[in-house]
Amino acid sequence: MSKITKIEPHMFFPGSTRNFLLIRVETDDGYFGWGEAYVSSGKEEITLDFMNFVSGYLIGRDVFDVKHTGWALFNDLVIRRGSIDFFASWSAIEIAMYDIMGKITKQPVYNLIGGRCREKVRVYANGWWAGLKTIDEVVNKALEVKKMGYTALKWDPFFGPWRTFITQKDEDAAVENVKCMREALGPDMELLVEVHRRLSPYHAIHFADRIEEYRPFWFEEPCCADNVNLIEQVKEKTHLRIVTGETLYTREDYIDVFEKRATDIINPDIAICNGIHGIMEIASMAEPYGVAFSPHNSCSTTVALAAMLHVSAAAPNFLIAEVFLNLKKGCDSIMVNPFEVKDGFIDLPTSPGLGVDIDMEALLSKPMKKLKKEFPYKGVAEFTFESPKPADFSHYR
Repeated sequence: MSKITKIEPHMFFPGSTRNFLLIRVETDDGYFGWGEAYVSSGKEEITLDFMNFVSGYLIGRDVFDVKHTGWALFNDLVIRRGSIDFFASWSAIEIAMYDIMGKITKQPVYNLIGGRCREKVRVYANGWWAGLKTIDEVVNKALEVKKMGYTALKWDPFFGPWRTFITQKDEDAAVENVKCMREALGPDMELLVEVHRRLSPYHAIHFADRIEEYRPFWFEEPCCADNVNLIEQVKEKTHLRIVTGETLYTREDYIDVFEKRATDIINPDIAICNGIHGIMEIASMAEPYGVAFSPHNSCSTTVALAAMLHVSAAAPNFLIAEVFLNLKKGCDSIMVNPFEVKDGFIDLPTSPGLGVDIDMEALLSKPMKKLKKEFPYKGVAEFTFESPKPADFSHYR
């Protein structure tokens, strides 16, 4: 028996675009574990409040009772009313419980969830394109990412606010973006195209047809994932691999996705999908449908990344995992043992638990920063946008 005695949340700002929420769970026999919750920019304190609310119901529970504890919280605490705040809070606590279980059993977490299917995890770079305003800037930054050794990267080729219906000029600029990236980065770089659930099926299909010749590795979340029928329409009409799942949080959310054959790849996020056990159940559901598993991680490159590495190692249908490059420097500064990307891969941790530890002094030196959430437009008539383009693309061709 190893009972929870303390759950301590720590919000921190790594010096980039977002705050992150780590938690430290302690037990009565002297063990501790780290977890991480998904937080949205501008709504961090809401998740923090919910974390404190949930924590009060967990003191005295055994860290090995993961399944029962999660089910009890869902049934009795929130009365089967799921929410982002609940799923994020429980995910963080559950990840920390697995970290402690690994330390008690002297095993890395992947050995507790089925063992390794691979010795290292392939990752792609995201976040590197944040704030860039022209295709020139995007391409030049992507070339820097390639020099770092990454063999795959993801970005959104559309500029401006997310809109369901777009102009021809907007589509042309996005197509040109993909074209210039392929021509500049060469045939071996995997280009993961993300459109953030923005498009109607018509625009998604039309755009997919136009970029197919540039061989994108995948086409992520073309339509709002709340309506699986929209994504299904796109999948039926394109030859590109479709990805969805980062806004779906439970096994129940994925039933229609699999039954309607609406996707080729799922990308649930471990910091909001009921943690390690929850995301492994979703990955297992995907297997008999021939759907690949590519975990999403827009959280930090500390605890959430560590947890993601373990599930990536253990899932047979794993494809590739996500690293937010723009966060890594600030996150590495609070880690005792930062992860290193080598030639597009990260070696598996081998120490007990998650294999990650946080420097408390460094963590406390980076408190949460109030970030102002900007709206992309102010007037009710501004429903379309024009994507900025560089004047000359000839130096890429």
